[in-house]
Amino acid sequence: MKYSCPKCKSALEIQKTFNKKYMISCKCGLEDLVEFAKNMDEVYLEFLARYDDGSTPGKRQLKAELKESGIIRDESEIKKMIGNATPDPITKEVLYSKKDYISYYKAVTSPPPEMGSPVEDLGLDDGMTRYLHEKGITQFYRFQEEAIREIIFGQNVVITAPTASGKTEAFAIPVIQKVASDNNKGGILAIFVYPTKALARDQIPKIMEIAKSVGVSADVFDGDTKESERAKILESPPQIIVTNFDVLHYHMMYRTRFASACTTAKFLVVDEAHVYSGIFGSNVHYIIKRLKRICKKIQFVASSATLDNAKEFCESLFGAKMDLIQGSGKKGETDLVMIFPSLRTQRALTIDLLEKLTSKKHKTMVFSNSHLNSELIAMQARKKKIDIKVHRAGLMANYRNFVERSFKEDRLSAISCTPTLELGIDVGNVDGVISSTIPINRLLQRIGRAARKGQRGFAFLALGNDPISQYYKNHPDNYFEDIEQTYIDPKNPFVEEFQVLAMACDRPIAMHEMAEHSEAIRKHVESGRLVLQENRYAPNYPAIKDMQSEYSIRGIGKSIDIFLNEKKVGDRVLPMALEELHESAVYFLAGMRYKVKEFDYPKKQFAKIVSIPRNYPYYTRALTEEWPTIETIYEKRRAFGAEVCFCKLHIQKKVYGYVNIELGQEVTQGQKILLENPLEYDFITKGIVIHAPRPTDEMKKAENAEYTEASGYHATEHIIIEGSNMVTGGVSQDLGGISLGTSGLIFIYDGAIGGNGASKALYDRLEKALERSLHIVKECPCASEAGCPRCTFSYRCGNNNEFLHKKASGEILQRINDGEITDIVEPTEGDRPLV
Repeated sequence: MKYSCPKCKSALEIQKTFNKKYMISCKCGLEDLVEFAKNMDEVYLEFLARYDDGSTPGKRQLKAELKESGIIRDESEIKKMIGNATPDPITKEVLYSKKDYISYYKAVTSPPPEMGSPVEDLGLDDGMTRYLHEKGITQFYRFQEEAIREIIFGQNVVITAPTASGKTEAFAIPVIQKVASDNNKGGILAIFVYPTKALARDQIPKIMEIAKSVGVSADVFDGDTKESERAKILESPPQIIVTNFDVLHYHMMYRTRFASACTTAKFLVVDEAHVYSGIFGSNVHYIIKRLKRICKKIQFVASSATLDNAKEFCESLFGAKMDLIQGSGKKGETDLVMIFPSLRTQRALTIDLLEKLTSKKHKTMVFSNSHLNSELIAMQARKKKIDIKVHRAGLMANYRNFVERSFKEDRLSAISCTPTLELGIDVGNVDGVISSTIPINRLLQRIGRAARKGQRGFAFLALGNDPISQYYKNHPDNYFEDIEQTYIDPKNPFVEEFQVLAMACDRPIAMHEMAEHSEAIRKHVESGRLVLQENRYAPNYPAIKDMQSEYSIRGIGKSIDIFLNEKKVGDRVLPMALEELHESAVYFLAGMRYKVKEFDYPKKQFAKIVSIPRNYPYYTRALTEEWPTIETIYEKRRAFGAEVCFCKLHIQKKVYGYVNIELGQEVTQGQKILLENPLEYDFITKGIVIHAPRPTDEMKKAENAEYTEASGYHATEHIIIEGSNMVTGGVSQDLGGISLGTSGLIFIYDGAIGGNGASKALYDRLEKALERSLHIVKECPCASEAGCPRCTFSYRCGNNNEFLHKKASGEILQRINDGEITDIVEPTEGDRPLV
């Protein structure tokens, strides 16, 4: 409904502020700040009454009230932030717009990279030197020179340097040089691995060009390689093959001709190494171990633009000692602004920034942390006539390729993407980057996309309507200290058991081999999956056939295929598929919305979707129930005084309904609808259990003490997960949570089957997370008993954010931080789980 201005009759703009007030403004200049009311009509009537009796504040008074409430910054503070910098007019308009709270501004400049030796001084092949001169490269950067010397010397190396700084040349030149110098000219000598087929095919022309200069052959072999091309490669293998870990895993396990061709490899080059985190990285750790078994000796080279703990992580990933080489890049100056949307939603802020940039012909990438948000941004941006398309996992490869080409060829103004485009795929010239909240090292990789050609760049970190964003609003310096720690969990029992089986498929395991996996081998022998033959453990193929075909190295859960008009248009992995593809769910695909007409689970495991009208007013979020059981305790300690365990958990999950969320509204609660046939799923994972203290005696004497206490624990669970996001390296998307009634037990677990290392990262840094959680609940100005999206609510809550108690949670967190002693107790069936 439109509300008209009493002064000029134009439509009013009414925005809810982060502290539960309403900012009312008109283009004629009339403005007011009205107290919160659940009914918008009451807000409007209050505004009219204030206008009629002359109590509407003047601009100076309103400005003072907004500053005092922490809704906007004082201009003097913004001028101090800017200092001697000269922001672009677009950035300046954003800084002084008074629509948001400006948390941080800096003009980011990269010092020119340190130069190294001339190309001729490194003893490279004459053909390589000529090629580099033809490309205009007469002198290496210092880090490139160090990498070339170390790799040629035979060292295992990990290279970290910003996006577009010359990392590919730093590892490709020395590896290709060594391949060219190798006396054994037959077979594959180097394997270059990329995390996606798209990135591999983006990089292969450059690799082939460098290789050709010294007479070395290179080709790509992946799922998109045609049969005729495969036959040619297998008949006469190139010296360098470009592929991915999925292909290596499959072909080694089935002992194909391609796997046989790889046994002569002497180099494994892994680009974008930071991608191999969590469950995927745990599988890759074993695939590398398997590759070492079938190759005589192999040298490792890795590179990444974002890894902060690069040496430690890569040594764990490769199971080998690595030398670290760090470099810098050269690019234009970029205006970096961290913005807290005080007077609107994060999505509204993002679209406003996008409109400002694209209206001035600045090509822009918008990064979201979820599929849903990337789709919603594109949908709402198109209503503003912005030329934008979606790029995310789960869309078909040909569509993603089309989006990349359109943007690169300047036929598209903007891309709404998930981290799929954090990788080094060349999408051409980029002027602006808008990002949701992620760790600083990944933000720097994202904004490294901008200003590569020396132009002025734009980088906006759009904080959200959530606990961690409110924390960074008040503590922006902490954001720049919260570096992501990439993690893997090689002891994930599901990964270990399957990969040990895969090792036996690659080549039977000798009895003296793999002592560290003796327990997994024993289980396979007892179950009949492995059999002892001539002192070697060999696979029983009929018994493992289904396991081989169903296992996914990128996430142990099976995938649900999505069909539109009988054609496959995407997929989604379990268990997340149950929450997004249940019957009547609204599913977003490439900027369009569809409704799930049929969901066949667990039998055939597919979903059929149908189009819905453009004006359909809702999207959906699933309602879930979960029950945790502690299977094994791995570690136990105290965080301050509270006992906490890191353990193996059995999670029983049920999707019993969903809520309709009004499109365009960033709300955390909606209209409940129950499913006629609830969906059930159970899985084993890893997680932590905290026994939180009880609230104070005063809270326990409340009229409904049991409700207050249970709601306090539920709110505490939300705050710890959402509020500690960056403490653990941005892993809250990988975590689930359950609070059990009034027991005080709070479970926080890995969303991936078997575990992915996320909850272990939280376990190791729990004190810092608990301190930050207390800050969040104390500093939030909302007065609601339940709290609000910026302190206690969670956008992923399976319980429709019912029920929460902000004050009880504040007291629970205070008592934890004060060191109150608690001990883990077994839950009872009477404790109702809240998720």
